[in-house]
Amino acid sequence: MTDTDKANTQLDHQQHQTSANRLPICLLINDLKDPLNIGSLFRLADSFNLDKIYLTGTSPTPPNPKIRKTARHTDTFVDFSYNENALEVIHQLKNKHYQIICLELSTQSIDINTLQPGCEQPICLIIGEENAGVNQSLLDLSDLTIHIPMRGRNSSMNVSTATAIALYELAKQFSPAISI
Repeated sequence: MTDTDKANTQLDHQQHQTSANRLPICLLINDLKDPLNIGSLFRLADSFNLDKIYLTGTSPTPPNPKIRKTARHTDTFVDFSYNENALEVIHQLKNKHYQIICLELSTQSIDINTLQPGCEQPICLIIGEENAGVNQSLLDLSDLTIHIPMRGRNSSMNVSTATAIALYELAKQFSPAISI
């Protein structure tokens, strides 16, 4: 083996292999005002190969130059739809047997680290507006509310950062059927 065979070389985009396995997870994004965060969430949806993004309420939608900036064109191929009424979307997803999970710190939320693998139904992860969080009517319809433990003084983090952590943990629910 030569030294070049041992080299740890960064792969370029053409060397990346796309997974054929879609995670049975969708995002419902409600009233998220910042298009840059929306773009980041499109990138995450592509990274995890999620089923779909549902944009609701006052959330901006593609085409939007600020979304495109952070989405890096994933907004052109990640499946999404817009519906002003988030409750309507949740009822449709419940009829399709989705487990509805809110990402929010609440009186009923559980530590995301306590989730155990073995989920057999698709998941809809609800993300709310950064300052106001997930609104109460959406929390009331959810099957589960999860939070990321915060060890510092602040009780929250950027919405796309929190969503990335949550998606990573939720993706484990479907292992080993779908590898992450």
